[in-house]
Amino acid sequence: MAEMEKLTINLSPVDVGQIELLVEQGFYANRAEFIRVAIHDQLARHGDVVRDTTTRKQMVMGAVVYDRKALERAREKREKLSLRVVGLLAIGSDVTPALARETIESVSVHGVFRASEAVKEALAERMVA
Repeated sequence: MAEMEKLTINLSPVDVGQIELLVEQGFYANRAEFIRVAIHDQLARHGDVVRDTTTRKQMVMGAVVYDRKALERAREKREKLSLRVVGLLAIGSDVTPALARETIESVSVHGVFRASEAVKEALAERMVA
């Protein structure tokens, strides 16, 4: 199974009770499975909006990883990167804050942004919604 992110949600006791009843009746293995299926169904229902928005805003959907070598190549080409990701953006532990500042113009992540605290701090002013 792919790596999962943990979310905390608040539900009414009635909603929780209904979910537990469905689990008890064998429709779902557990509460978490019910919630994952419900979220998956809603994302599928709104898939056109997600696709249109990511296309319009030139966003990458999935996992994107930048390591020191990738950013050094951008620096050699004098490229400034605008990173727009729906999913996971990871900046390698071998990337220094100075290299990140020098090569990354802006960062927009809808999902998970993994980088060292120093790199995140260096890019804080470049984070956009």
